[in-house]
Amino acid sequence: MASSEDILLSAVLNLLSAFAFLVAFAILRLQPINDRVYFSKWYLKGIRASPRSSGAFMKKFVNLDCRTYIRFLNWMPAALRMPEPELIDHAGLDSAVYIRIYLLGLKIFVPIALLSFGVLMPVNWTGKSLEHIEDLTFSTIDKLSISNVPPGSQRFWAHLVMAYIVTFWTCYVLYKEYHIITTMRLQFLASENRRPDQFTVLVRNVPPDSDESVSEHVEHFFCVNHPNHYLTHQVVYNANNLAKLVEKRKSYQNWLTYYQTKYERNPKIKPKTKTGFWGLWGKTVDAIEYYTAEIEKLSKEETIEREKVMSDPKAIVPAAFVSFKSRWGAAVCAQTQQSSNPTVWLTQWAPEPRDVYWDNLSIPFVELNVRKLLMAAAFFFLTFFFMIPIAFVQSLASIDGIENKLPVLRPLIQMEVVKSFIQGVLPGIILKIFLVLLPMILMAMSKIEGYTSLSSLDSRSATKYHFFLLVNVFLGSIITGAAFEQLQRFVEEPPSEIPKTVGVAIPLKATFFITYIMVDGWAGIAAEILRLVPLVVFHLKNTFLVKTDQDREQATDPGSLNFSVSEPRIQLYFLLGLVYSVVTPILLPFIIVFFAFSYMVFRHQIINVYDQKYESGASFWPDVHRRILTGLVISQLLLLGLLSTKSVARSTPILIALPVLTIWFHIFCKGRYESAFVKFPLQDAMVKDTLERATEPALNLKAYLKDAYVHPVFKGVELDRPIALDDEENNPLVATKRSRRSSKTHSEEGV
Repeated sequence: MASSEDILLSAVLNLLSAFAFLVAFAILRLQPINDRVYFSKWYLKGIRASPRSSGAFMKKFVNLDCRTYIRFLNWMPAALRMPEPELIDHAGLDSAVYIRIYLLGLKIFVPIALLSFGVLMPVNWTGKSLEHIEDLTFSTIDKLSISNVPPGSQRFWAHLVMAYIVTFWTCYVLYKEYHIITTMRLQFLASENRRPDQFTVLVRNVPPDSDESVSEHVEHFFCVNHPNHYLTHQVVYNANNLAKLVEKRKSYQNWLTYYQTKYERNPKIKPKTKTGFWGLWGKTVDAIEYYTAEIEKLSKEETIEREKVMSDPKAIVPAAFVSFKSRWGAAVCAQTQQSSNPTVWLTQWAPEPRDVYWDNLSIPFVELNVRKLLMAAAFFFLTFFFMIPIAFVQSLASIDGIENKLPVLRPLIQMEVVKSFIQGVLPGIILKIFLVLLPMILMAMSKIEGYTSLSSLDSRSATKYHFFLLVNVFLGSIITGAAFEQLQRFVEEPPSEIPKTVGVAIPLKATFFITYIMVDGWAGIAAEILRLVPLVVFHLKNTFLVKTDQDREQATDPGSLNFSVSEPRIQLYFLLGLVYSVVTPILLPFIIVFFAFSYMVFRHQIINVYDQKYESGASFWPDVHRRILTGLVISQLLLLGLLSTKSVARSTPILIALPVLTIWFHIFCKGRYESAFVKFPLQDAMVKDTLERATEPALNLKAYLKDAYVHPVFKGVELDRPIALDDEENNPLVATKRSRRSSKTHSEEGV
């Protein structure tokens, strides 16, 4: 268990690390050679010009103006200067609302921390209960927790009152924030420029028809059922193999460019490569000739595969993007049931074109359900088996456990500095390392489940990651940590006493979470702004691959807010703050520092660096709201369980009311606001349509939507397209299957 000295050492090391990252960033961002890395968003907008384009040779690489180094921290106030409406115009509503999550953390925890420090800290410190428990390991910090209050004490009334204050204040702030963000979303949608997804729905599970192709079936269905609003549609091709060929050709083209550039710089030596994997083994050949031949071969295969996909009816999957003449028509279709059979003609709002995840559009409907079942089972086993590394991390926090397992290391471990490092720093670092690969695994699982947009993939992965952090990092750390730290008592005492031991140990784990917050939330966020990996990759590409300004633009990776990782990580801090605000309030300042520092860092990144892959209009906010309330309910239940070990029976009915009220509050907010995030009001759609017809009467909407939802590998290729109703001069009605059969019957009767 980490002592106050261990926490102090961890704080010093993490503060020094964060300060070093910030100083390095402040210096690196001033160098002209790094300008595209730290201000990539402005380059994408075409507003910023490279400082390397003119001036002395040395000035193109190094900033020689000493005055700028004096003001090297001016990025901090600059990050806070841009007002929120301008931030929305600059970066989008998703980014602006994401920033507000950190601000929400400050709104909730700053007042709670002030009240807890003024009331609960003196109450806990003067309890002096831990000093009278034999064989219990505790630190000075633990004396500030609820564990230091003796069982049956009247002091617990302060904790009960504080639990109610935390609940009502959190719900009040969440309600106000939900209202503000709902208003922001509706205003954003009302003022948003024209986008293809406003007129388009994604139709899946189109039923098979023996007389019609998928394209004809879709056209006839919507002409009959939406005769006044249907405009056009684009069927979905299974072009996954073609996409792989295109990506492989692009990869080979990059290698060809690399070797051509290398040969131009040193014509005396012809570059060589090996034909094996990544050029690591195989036959040695001339690199330029090899990649030129491979590109020609892939180009021919690509042409053949493209023609095969376009000509093979089986390559068309039972799905289509259907566009309408108005937003109103699209809203009606997207938000209603199209058939008496609820399993066919499934409609939903189409993602914006850059949000579409094309690989999953070709998955059959039945297969989707099988995939989801398999991934649910895989996620269960992943969560279960990850308890092993969590237990290992918690074992590191127990010096006695390490000494018993590895007695050879006892002299080294007994050194104060080493002991403080092991207990105060190492567990947080190792846990952070174990969690590095997890987001990629969860994203791969979400892709296998078959979600059709990047935003839905992020949302689903975030749900998995949040559950994983809740079960393993939070509950797993508490349970395994309690077992390791009080192992002797677990073995010797009767089973009836184990719940009491666990109850006492829950607040004692605050020291572990403090170290984790400093590693992940202080040094980790400071490393985020440094962007060391993108910086190194950019300079490698700039050195070996870049020949033109266009190449240099492609070499710059601005990155984006990774909602599937960053949002669940924020939820862990909300959970820790809500759980320990009443139990161990000393943890709150560390969380407040995280929220304040992250707010400033990510505001800077959103303004200057990140370029979002899509814009969902803050559709993720209901998930944020629900997860915070989930953390609040967990904190209430844990407090209820903890007080049950403290001989405070009268507190049980008082505390039971809190989760009931919190769940009622969630149901109220869900009914009051959530529809604004999943549906588009018909009134607003009609207003936008009317305004657009008045301001742009000559708008050719069909031409605007023509290539919006064409698979990227077919861009620039003429595809078979349906004829819209307005284009038929001779017959205002499209022949449906019924009318064709009727005409066929009449002709046979005439014969």
